[in-house]
Amino acid sequence: MFKTSKSAKELTKPVTHTMRPSMNIWNSFTLGFAVVSPIVGLYAIIGVQTTVTGGGWFAALVICLLMQLLVATVYAELSSQFPIAGGAYKWARQLYGITAGHYAGVIYVSSTIAMLTTTAYAGGIWFAGFFGSEGESGSEKVLWAIIFLALCTLLNLVHVNIFKLVIKLGVYAEVVGSLGIAILLFLFFRQHSFVELFQHLGTGTAPSSIAAFLAALAIAGWAFIGFDACSTTAEETHQPEHAVPRAIFFSLCTVGTVVIFNSASLVLAFDHDVLTHSSVTADPITPLIASHFGAWIEKPFLAIVMIAFLACGASVVKYTSRIVFSMAREGNLPGILNRVTPASTPRNAILFTVLLASCGLIFGLNDDAVATIIAFGTGGLYAMFAFTTGVALFARLTGRWNPDLGQLKLGKWGLVINSLAFAWALFELINIAWPRPYAIAADAPWWQLWATPLVLGSILSVTTIYLFFGKLLRSRS
Repeated sequence: MFKTSKSAKELTKPVTHTMRPSMNIWNSFTLGFAVVSPIVGLYAIIGVQTTVTGGGWFAALVICLLMQLLVATVYAELSSQFPIAGGAYKWARQLYGITAGHYAGVIYVSSTIAMLTTTAYAGGIWFAGFFGSEGESGSEKVLWAIIFLALCTLLNLVHVNIFKLVIKLGVYAEVVGSLGIAILLFLFFRQHSFVELFQHLGTGTAPSSIAAFLAALAIAGWAFIGFDACSTTAEETHQPEHAVPRAIFFSLCTVGTVVIFNSASLVLAFDHDVLTHSSVTADPITPLIASHFGAWIEKPFLAIVMIAFLACGASVVKYTSRIVFSMAREGNLPGILNRVTPASTPRNAILFTVLLASCGLIFGLNDDAVATIIAFGTGGLYAMFAFTTGVALFARLTGRWNPDLGQLKLGKWGLVINSLAFAWALFELINIAWPRPYAIAADAPWWQLWATPLVLGSILSVTTIYLFFGKLLRSRS
């Protein structure tokens, strides 16, 4: 007979290194908001969306948000019962066993570090623009990305109140730079009817409307990841059983609403040919905004976006380092990474996280190779969504997990939501990993086309070999 689910206290019983609660529900919400980030989520993909699909990608964005809300609900349900550092990694270990925990941890850390590398690379471009640097060469972009990562690291090592302040500023920047400008564009500069949101699908590089729609779904996936950051920092949150589920759900709802409205405002406020032309540039947004508001807005707008990116990057460092900390605490990574400072900061885990993300910036020397990091960062996180919702569904059906023991009780709807969330996450993972020659440069190497399955397959293979030889050595000793 399967054992029933353990409580969060039982999960933490053998743990020697813990972190003190220093966040309330507002701090947890702003962390999730900063990681999902309307500015980072939308501004990073609007160019490639328009180039690949030609337009009409608004419906795919809405569908992606609605389906991600199902995934977030499963995460909220799990976090209401197991609020501990590491989030989904710990849930996989608890509900399916140590081996599942190994795989979950490796996929989780790899994909969030790729996400951090991508955020640093994109954030560095905005930093360069703000400080007047062209930043056109790969080496210049990498240099600005390293500066960006250094600032994110510093924010994670200083007093937690400074970190909270920057995240709060990031949220305010999002309100002004994303929602505020979107409202102005919608009210005073709208040129088209709402029908325009669904026009031009299939006029981009995609060979057909169906191919364009599926590509739009895959690209839209980037805009709605990161809400799980609230669960990885649960151990640092007061009353996490109540606060974290709310923070997960409301951060995604809030960001999703802003992204949907912002994307609609941009599409309706500009001529389609103008959007298409600007999409081929590194920064497709600033020139568009300046064309309506005037050249004076460029610097303030760049400053707002820069702050939003910095808040997002610092939050991703915190988010990822807590997964590293949790894995080290369980013995899956070197023990030195689970040490905390007197201020309850996992400093070694933070430095380790940033070091790995910095290594990934080597790909930034080649503009085409950056797409590989972005593809895996998104695909890897959807692999984690599929893994987590799949493990939760299996545990629910076999009795390994009793959801009624958690604070969030969904009743019979829990199984329905869990099933749909798993089906969606699995579909989106395959959709993101699917090779699309029309979405990359014509002269791109073959391995870039297969980036997500190759990287994910390599990580799983290395992990399998490691676990096999580890078990073999233990049995011989």
